[in-house]
Amino acid sequence: MTTKLCAANLDALPPRIGRPSYRVADLKPGILHFGVGNFHRAHQAVYLDELFNAGEDRDWAIVGAGVFDAEKRGRDLLNAQDWLTTVVEQDTDHMEMRVTGSMVDYVTPGDGAAIISKLADPAIRIVSMTITEGGYFIDAATGRFDPKHPAIVADAQTPSEPKTVFGLMVEGLKRRKAQGTPPFTVMCCDNIPHNGHVTRDAVCGMAKLSDPAFAEWIEENVAFPNAMVDRITPATSDRERDILKKDFGIEDMWPVFCEPFRQWVLEDNFPLGRPALEKVGVQFVDDVSPFELMKIRILNGGHAAIAYPAGLMDIHFVHEGMENALVKGFLKKLHVDEIIPTVPPVPDTSLEDYRALIEKRFSNPKVGDTIRRLCLDGSNRQPKFIIPTIVDRLKAGASIDGLALESALWCRYCYGTTESGTVIEPNDPNWDRLVRTARTAKVEPEAWLAMDDIYGDVGHSTVFVEAFSRHLGALWSDGTAQVLARYLAG
Repeated sequence: MTTKLCAANLDALPPRIGRPSYRVADLKPGILHFGVGNFHRAHQAVYLDELFNAGEDRDWAIVGAGVFDAEKRGRDLLNAQDWLTTVVEQDTDHMEMRVTGSMVDYVTPGDGAAIISKLADPAIRIVSMTITEGGYFIDAATGRFDPKHPAIVADAQTPSEPKTVFGLMVEGLKRRKAQGTPPFTVMCCDNIPHNGHVTRDAVCGMAKLSDPAFAEWIEENVAFPNAMVDRITPATSDRERDILKKDFGIEDMWPVFCEPFRQWVLEDNFPLGRPALEKVGVQFVDDVSPFELMKIRILNGGHAAIAYPAGLMDIHFVHEGMENALVKGFLKKLHVDEIIPTVPPVPDTSLEDYRALIEKRFSNPKVGDTIRRLCLDGSNRQPKFIIPTIVDRLKAGASIDGLALESALWCRYCYGTTESGTVIEPNDPNWDRLVRTARTAKVEPEAWLAMDDIYGDVGHSTVFVEAFSRHLGALWSDGTAQVLARYLAG
């Protein structure tokens, strides 16, 4: 017998399942969040749920929002279970399950008028977002907001009917200003260096195209705190739904399985107030930069390091990749020799201890994270997680041999087949272009690095081009395992 997850059935859940100690109906919204996916529901929503359970700040509940039709499916699933989510934290010796109730509504994705109305609501004092690294319209060649992107141009031409997150925020801020309501704080929760600054550039850049004076007003009056967020959270599949249903008797159509570890470092810049998140483990600091650089380069860069060799060798799960001595060895050598030396000191943190923690987290067999997820969206992730490290190493005159190998592995993966000949299904918004370029690069390696919107000036570095070309040729002639073995022996 199973119990369908919904508000009416909370008391019928098995005793081992945690549940809200508060009445969800008593919560009041204070945050509008764009991008209600697994990471958000395992991170920000969990912190707030803990705070509400402690009897604190129950006027800071979440209202979801989105701009894509594909997000409507998630909204429908959550709506059917009264916005509740089962969050399962687990590793080899720990498993904890809880139902969170920190979301109270979800505006229909794509309903611009309804989203703008909610953005203008004085009760909404924070607008947060997890819209993925590729959602900020950044030109990789310049590292800045791209005002010529077609979606941005379209919003600029019809600013009162925006379709993008940033166009919606601009219109929401305009309405607040007109009605005398102070502006909300914009809180980015994506893995982007200086994510608050990047978000400010996108919002102001969007406004500047149709109303330069209002863009200046945003610059002067809206807060965009930087943040570092961390928790490994795979996509939900039938595997997770079946575990809950068969082993625990819970029918949740969109549960979240994640690791026990979580971290949130945040600059304390919230003019309209904020929930007391420090009471549930959020670290407030004056400068997030050292923490975010450590995380982006060591964790996210580390994900890229294991993703492509494991993908080429037909390894399915991340923990299985870490069981492969060559993949694990490549990760460690790349971390120690080339990545960690580019990370400045972080307050109260040992970088070696952090590296060892990352290795342990990647090895967690219970999370079910997949190599394919790590391989996703390389055209947006590489310019943020790998290429800046290459830039720093080249400036220092230091070796980039391992980083060049990582780039060659990505190129080989984008050829579209694994070493066994298995076809790799499209795994990037620019997949067709990447496949075409990777196939040209098999003969002309420089073609891959000539993608200036991804590599920028790095793609023209003689040192990098030589190392990349050498590794790519070796991957084609000798295979991933032999190339990794030689690298580790060097």
